[in-house]
Amino acid sequence: MKLSGESLSGNNGFGIDAKVLDYLSREIKKVHDLGIEIGIVIGGGNIYRGLSAKAQGIDSVTGDYMGMLSTIINALALQNSLEKIGIFTRLLSAIDMHKIAEPFITRRAIRHIEKKRIVIFGGGTGNPYFTTDTAASLRALEIEADVILKGTRVDGVFDMDPEKNSHAKMYNKISYADAISKQLKIMDMTAFALCHENKIPIVVFNMNKTDNFKKVCQGQNVGTIVS
Repeated sequence: MKLSGESLSGNNGFGIDAKVLDYLSREIKKVHDLGIEIGIVIGGGNIYRGLSAKAQGIDSVTGDYMGMLSTIINALALQNSLEKIGIFTRLLSAIDMHKIAEPFITRRAIRHIEKKRIVIFGGGTGNPYFTTDTAASLRALEIEADVILKGTRVDGVFDMDPEKNSHAKMYNKISYADAISKQLKIMDMTAFALCHENKIPIVVFNMNKTDNFKKVCQGQNVGTIVS
């Protein structure tokens, strides 16, 4: 599952909203209770965006590392929230910080998942110039996930921005090729290419609607399938 950092900020636009964090944790618990194995990659845009570094006079590489550290803050917050409601979790970081997270090792991640723990992947890919979308695609492939679920604040993939145009049309299903030709911004192109080449489906859905995450995992007609 890929969650944006912005999803944690609610209507504040910045930081972490405790009520939103609790809501997301309880939605995740509903799926975990079904026996479904879950790995989560979370962004850091609610704290710092590497894309804005240049405007602040910070070089791109430093800005990207600052963004990666932001994902660790969000991952710790999510881990704490999940464990408060009785779910065992493990935080694995692409950047070594052994005091607060385990280093990311593929076999270790898979073993935690086999033990029914939710694994949160922090620190992006550990490299500058790559987004957390790319991290989500990469981790999904490494742990041999069946699908990438991208929780957003809109109902799926549209032909134009539904928040700006009321006439936007939603796709129930779309191919990778059509998504590329129509220039639909589902994920960044590096992440999208990884999914395309390795034939891993993506489901884009509205995480802000109660039970949507559970419905997607049960195969109900929610969101947009890219395959």
